[in-house]
Amino acid sequence: MAVTSTYTVTGMTCSHCVQAVSGEISTLPGVADVRVDLASGAVTVTSAVPLADEAVRAAVDEAGYELANA
Repeated sequence: MAVTSTYTVTGMTCSHCVQAVSGEISTLPGVADVRVDLASGAVTVTSAVPLADEAVRAAVDEAGYELANA
């Protein structure tokens, strides 16, 4: 069963930002799909298992952006 989680990423301003964030999150184990809404900063991740918030935070940080606190 797939798990869908939504995060808010700050600092994204263009399509390159979207590609960087989605590319890093896509490398996390179990991630099947990443959808990014540039206007709102919402990142919706579909994965096979629940993702650790710290893993997502690290991936977003690696892309050069910041995960907003929930």
